[in-house]
Amino acid sequence: MRLHVGCAMWTHAPWQGRLLPHPLPPGERLRAYASWCNAVEGNTTFYATPSRSTAESWARQTGPGFRFVVKLPRPITHERRLIGADEELRAFLDAIEPLGPRAHALWIQLPGSFGPADVGALAGFLGRLPGSFRYAVEVRHRAFFEDPRAVRLLERVLTGADAEWIPFDTTVLFRSPPTSDAERDAWSKKPRVPLRTTALTDRPIVRYIGRDDPDRTAEGWRHWVDEVAGWLREGRSPTVFVHTPDNADALTLARRFHDDVRAVVPGVEPLPEPMPNAPEEPLTLF
Repeated sequence: MRLHVGCAMWTHAPWQGRLLPHPLPPGERLRAYASWCNAVEGNTTFYATPSRSTAESWARQTGPGFRFVVKLPRPITHERRLIGADEELRAFLDAIEPLGPRAHALWIQLPGSFGPADVGALAGFLGRLPGSFRYAVEVRHRAFFEDPRAVRLLERVLTGADAEWIPFDTTVLFRSPPTSDAERDAWSKKPRVPLRTTALTDRPIVRYIGRDDPDRTAEGWRHWVDEVAGWLREGRSPTVFVHTPDNADALTLARRFHDDVRAVVPGVEPLPEPMPNAPEEPLTLF
């Protein structure tokens, strides 16, 4: 059985030369990342639809079992709010087609203003999507966490479309005041929503953000270790993304989470061996 873990990006300045080889050409950075983690959040696609050649490069750098959870572009989700965006959607789906099975799920992240009154638009949008992809939805309106009727409504729509509900767990981040500039920035930008742990499909996806202190981050994910272990025993195939405010140690933390789950479920397949962080120099006599 496989547990997929990853980060919010595959290139990050604090990783270069410390965890990943440096320098690396752009066409090799994802390959290096994929030696550490077997999944990644596709956040860049929110800001711009990639070219097909870019998606082809991503596919070349990863094996068929690698998972991209690819975010739909902002014009579709935030500007048009899922209505009248067929042209933008077609262009996006065509662009990412070269990813093939690596496109684990298309990630529909909705703005905080998208509430229960908008669920009809979501239902219509999901109903028009091609069946060749899987879909996962992230909501941030508090009613979906606090109003049981809103929760049931959204779950009914998602279940009918075989779409997953992605929780973004920020509870550890907001448990105590920030202690760094990165944490203060995260406090001003990340959503404060209650914890949700229910999986709707056989492929749950979790986004977890901790603190800049790695040990505090690991302490906060204990309940997720238990939850993910239970999913694996049920035959589900989860993907977990680990964030911290500065993400300096996110690569090592993602692997640490994987190790914590393997300690509970020994049958989980190990991650690949990380690529050395510097190219080996040839031996010389002098």
